Amino acid sequence: MLEIKDLHTYYGNIHALKGISLEVEQGEVVSLIGSNGAGKTTTLRTIQGLLKPRQGKILFEGNSLESLSAQAIVRLGISQSPEGRLIFPRMTVQENLEMGAFSRRDAVGIKSDLEKALHLFPRLRERINQKGGTLSGGEQQMLAIARAMMARPRLLLLDEPSMGLAPMLVSQIFSIIRDINIQGTTILLVEQNARMALTVSHRGYVLQTGEIVLTGTAKDLQSNETVRKAYLGET
Repeated sequence: MLEIKDLHTYYGNIHALKGISLEVEQGEVVSLIGSNGAGKTTTLRTIQGLLKPRQGKILFEGNSLESLSAQAIVRLGISQSPEGRLIFPRMTVQENLEMGAFSRRDAVGIKSDLEKALHLFPRLRERINQKGGTLSGGEQQMLAIARAMMARPRLLLLDEPSMGLAPMLVSQIFSIIRDINIQGTTILLVEQNARMALTVSHRGYVLQTGEIVLTGTAKDLQSNETVRKAYLGET
């Protein structure tokens, strides 16, 4: 579904991605794990068209993405729940969800997907008329994921969905991520909580200072000594 070949992305003169290559097959959950500054968010922002690569290819279902706008990429079937949630704090929960469907014109389908989102996140149904900025951190994360799902993506990009959440909410969010995948959405997941990320993933890539240093099945990475010491907190 997604193929990245020799991708180089810069912030000014800073070489953030140094020739990474990865693949995501239809129906998979694939994790990108790594420490802060490794290039995980940069990878997602480049796929989404928010950053333009200087070199390399990004292919989604055979379509080249490098020259497309972020809006065009959403219309192709990729949406993102960004790091830090970035909901619209002065809009209600319902208005935030409707903003996720900005590129769609199928009113009946939007209404149906809104109901699906509220079924997936019942807490949001209870807060439907509440301003986004008054929600708890966990509720805002639910809203960010639900808003991304309103675009009806075939590929969902999730950037640090567990950031700042209590352990009980982290488990809940990852359970929902698994459900979204089971229902048919392919997911590329960026997450510092490597243990939880690999629990819900089929495969993973380890990023280190802009380069992929390890790749394998989730099970293989969980048993890899380097990963266990560096990212799973084991000695």
